[in-house]
Amino acid sequence: MKGRILLIEDDHILAESLSKFLQIHGYDVSVASSYDEGALKTFDEKFDLYLIDVNLGDGDGIELLKALRDVDDDTPTIFISALKDISTITRGFNAGAEDYIKKPFDPEELLVRIESRLKKQKSKTLQYGDIIYKDGRFFKNGEEIILGDVQRDILLKLLENKGKVVPKESLYNLMINPSPTGLRVILNKIKKKTGINIKSVRGLGYVID
Repeated sequence: MKGRILLIEDDHILAESLSKFLQIHGYDVSVASSYDEGALKTFDEKFDLYLIDVNLGDGDGIELLKALRDVDDDTPTIFISALKDISTITRGFNAGAEDYIKKPFDPEELLVRIESRLKKQKSKTLQYGDIIYKDGRFFKNGEEIILGDVQRDILLKLLENKGKVVPKESLYNLMINPSPTGLRVILNKIKKKTGINIKSVRGLGYVID
C-alpha cells in the first residue's frame, strides 16, 4: 500500500471514480461525502494525505482545513475545486494546503501531484538526541534501527509531537489490531531498540519529552 488517503467530496460520482482510480494505483482510500463526515474521519483515523473539495454541501472545505490545522493536524492536503478565482486559491494555500487542482482535471495529473507530495513527506528529517529519522527510516549513531512498520509509525507520531501528550486513541489508529496490551508491547520494543524514554500519562496517552 502506497498510503492512506481521505477523499472529502460531495459529488458521489466523482468520489467513486476517483476512489477506484487511486485504489488501482495502490492507495487505500476512505471517502467522506460531507464536511461533518470528513471531520469525524480525521479524528477517528490516521491518513497520509487529504483530498478536500472546497465547496461541500454542508460547509467550506477551506474552513475545515483551517480547523484541522488549529488542532495541529499537519496531514498534507490537496484541494480539488471548480473554483478558479485567485482569491479562493489564495485562501486555500493560506489555510495550509500544499496543493490546489482545478476541476475538471486529468486523474493522472492528480496522481502525479499525490505521489510528489507523499515523496516529500517521507523525505523529511527529524532528530532527537542521537536518533535521526530520514527517508522513512530511523538511525542511531549512523546505524539503522530495525523497526516494523507499526513501530516506526508510532515512534514518528510521538517524535512529531515531542513534548505533547499523544492520545492513546491516536496511536491505536496506527495499529493493525489495536488494544492497550498490544500498544504497551509495541512501546516497550521501541524503548529497547532506541533507548528513548516514552512516558505514560495516566488516562491520556504517551509523551516523549
